[in-house]
Amino acid sequence: MSRPRWAALAAAVAAAVLGLAVPAANAAPTPQWQRLTPPLSTPWTNQVSPTNALPEYPRPQLTRDRWQNLNGVWEFAKANPGEAPPVGRSLAERILVPYPVESALSGIMRHETQMWYRRSFQVPRDWQVGRGQRLLLHFQAVDYDATIIVNGRTVARHTGGYDAFTVDVTDALTTNRDQELVVGVTDPNDQGGQPLGKQRTPGDGIFYTPTSGIWQTVWMEPVAPAHIDRLDVTPDVASSSVTVNAIVGGPVRQRVEATAYDHGRVVGHVSGDANKPLKLTLRNPHLWSPDDPFLYDLKVRVTGGDEVGSYFGMRSISVGKTPDGKQRMLLNGKFVMQIGPLDQGFWPDGIYTAPTDAALKFDLEQEKALGFNMVRKHIKVEPDRWYYYADKLGLLVWQDMPAMKDDIEPTPASRANFESELHRMIDQHRSFPSIVTWVPFNEGWGDYDVGRIADQVKAWDPTRLVDAESGVNCCRSEPDSGRGDLYDDHTYTGPGTPMQTGSRAAVDGEYGGLGLKVAGHEFDPAGSFAYEMEPDSATLTRRYGELQQRLLLVAQRCGVSAGVYTQTTDVEKEVNGFFTYDRQVRKMDFAAVRAANLAVIKGATGQPAAGPQIPAGTPGIDGIAAYPFDENAGTVAQDVVGDHDATLVGGASWTAGKSGSALATNGSGQYADTGAALLNTEGSYSVAAWVKFNAVGDGFQTVVSQDGGSNSAFYLQYSGADHKLAFSFVGTRALAPVTPEPNRWYHLVGVRDAASGTLKLYVDGQQAATKSVCLGDASTGHTVIGRGQYGGNPVDYLNGAVDQVHVYDRALSDADVAALYGSGK
Repeated sequence: MSRPRWAALAAAVAAAVLGLAVPAANAAPTPQWQRLTPPLSTPWTNQVSPTNALPEYPRPQLTRDRWQNLNGVWEFAKANPGEAPPVGRSLAERILVPYPVESALSGIMRHETQMWYRRSFQVPRDWQVGRGQRLLLHFQAVDYDATIIVNGRTVARHTGGYDAFTVDVTDALTTNRDQELVVGVTDPNDQGGQPLGKQRTPGDGIFYTPTSGIWQTVWMEPVAPAHIDRLDVTPDVASSSVTVNAIVGGPVRQRVEATAYDHGRVVGHVSGDANKPLKLTLRNPHLWSPDDPFLYDLKVRVTGGDEVGSYFGMRSISVGKTPDGKQRMLLNGKFVMQIGPLDQGFWPDGIYTAPTDAALKFDLEQEKALGFNMVRKHIKVEPDRWYYYADKLGLLVWQDMPAMKDDIEPTPASRANFESELHRMIDQHRSFPSIVTWVPFNEGWGDYDVGRIADQVKAWDPTRLVDAESGVNCCRSEPDSGRGDLYDDHTYTGPGTPMQTGSRAAVDGEYGGLGLKVAGHEFDPAGSFAYEMEPDSATLTRRYGELQQRLLLVAQRCGVSAGVYTQTTDVEKEVNGFFTYDRQVRKMDFAAVRAANLAVIKGATGQPAAGPQIPAGTPGIDGIAAYPFDENAGTVAQDVVGDHDATLVGGASWTAGKSGSALATNGSGQYADTGAALLNTEGSYSVAAWVKFNAVGDGFQTVVSQDGGSNSAFYLQYSGADHKLAFSFVGTRALAPVTPEPNRWYHLVGVRDAASGTLKLYVDGQQAATKSVCLGDASTGHTVIGRGQYGGNPVDYLNGAVDQVHVYDRALSDADVAALYGSGK
């Protein structure tokens, strides 16, 4: 018998004795992980391999020396409902953890609602697990419902796609060298009621490709029975101290010692009982800020032997009054204008998971280099290392809670789960100094009980600001609750012009969205879009500078404390980033962007700009132009007060009016043009008209407006989005509470009071709505009757009749409006 044949036989006999499977002579080769081709490749795509799948220590604020990363190639399979866990059974596919199953880097690149992961691991002998040490298995994030099985024993189940969880698996270990780990995951994605941010199946528009399964690092470490599970570190600049609360598990009461270091030099020490806040005092503390992101090192030791490393920054965040009388966001007691990008945290190769740690850091480094001092992390929670880099670089972070689905009413169970996940997000991130604001809701997406939730968040963390609803003026948002620390305006392209009033600071939580398509770097060339598309990089850069100049004026005159520009990178079909989605192309002149941003920060923190001098305007009830539309023939409507007769356009005609005849338009290309810009729209003005709608529905219908460079400076209108009468600026509407009826005459008056920064709408002589808007848009286009302008195009044509139009170069009072309505003019 030859030696090779004898060796094969011996191996088979040994396998039979040990109960091992004997491979068939012609067995299929073992499956291998393969990198698939993403829609776009980043500079880091090809750096990813089974040997370096995010190997970095994943928890910078609670470090220990001994640990083992379990990222890498795992077995994988689709799971069927009710299927038994694949304990002791190999799975057919290979996935690279921690890249989500839908990503190219995972090697699977498809969506699964239910799935199995499987691998083995070995516990190093020198960890002495079971002989005085416990073994903790950590999952930094799994989306969404995870069941953890070790050696056939179910040791944990966790729901929540954005928070880390830990399992003590010591009692499930066997004496075998190899321990089996099986993870079952269910993710209903947008068919469930859980928080999911912008994930949708399929991704579309402002929503993107979903993430399922393990998407952050899996790792393990040995610990003493009495060990630190969580470390809450809270700075108190007013008392030159930091509170350290070491959450310690164990059979008996433990004591802890905490020591602070400045580059290795001890600068503070405190000891006391575990699970209680301990006050560590610092002499002349070095404050953390975007200009000087200084961090202290921290070591915390439990008397039972556990010791962890950490760090902290000394800073305060608050809202307070500045010398101009406005309430603003204060950092370390001083107003610092916060400007930053909307940061979605999506990648074409890894979707939710950055391909490498260098890639994760890259976006933040670029945001800092662009002159930003803040970043809004948009309805996603990042790995801890992202916040660590924000701490190190000096970027203030507004942290959003991932939203529930936007078009369904959350059930009681969904609400309870949302609040549980929100609380966990806050608890797990409360020690990062960069985070200064919590944002529980965005634009009405899955919102409910907004005021109560804002109060609850403040109770959970009173040391940070709460933005109750970002974009409270927008979309599906509930009416402003008045709660939280911020009033947050979303206006595209904007920036919005909210007037700071009351005790809350005013912010522009989203604006911009300027777009540029870059051939060869688009996720979906046919579907690419932006809020305002530019033809080239030079135009894009110029327009960005104009928006930032406007933001500076808004900060100075209106008291706005912050601006969030959309956005860091293109994301799938959205092409409105500073970078293309693949991070390969800079779309603007970055030096010019940096200069524009620094000018806003520097200029806003100086003296407020002088407001415009508001002239008294022309007295009297007639105004500066009036159109009774009593001609009942021809194509010209006489201005009976001034000299700007209106020309009927597109076949506009005549009909019976509220008094005499009226202008008739059919909702398609018909209107009257006064031939001039009758109003200085940066000052105070009013417009009035009788109007009758032939029909009302989902479309907008404008009664009176004045053309601007791209959009009307104002709209006296019917808002189809709200089914209400309105007096509007782009992004802001003063809405009457009742839906109008067709074929009924209404008297509408829109009043712009530049001195008070308000829009007011009157219906039939009574004030129906008011809205705070600090600045008006400059306009040199014609005042028109029967249509509006948006995106450079005529829109929102009136389908009905309009009569007795008056134009005023002043803000009418309540008495003026009542008199005008009573006169029947």
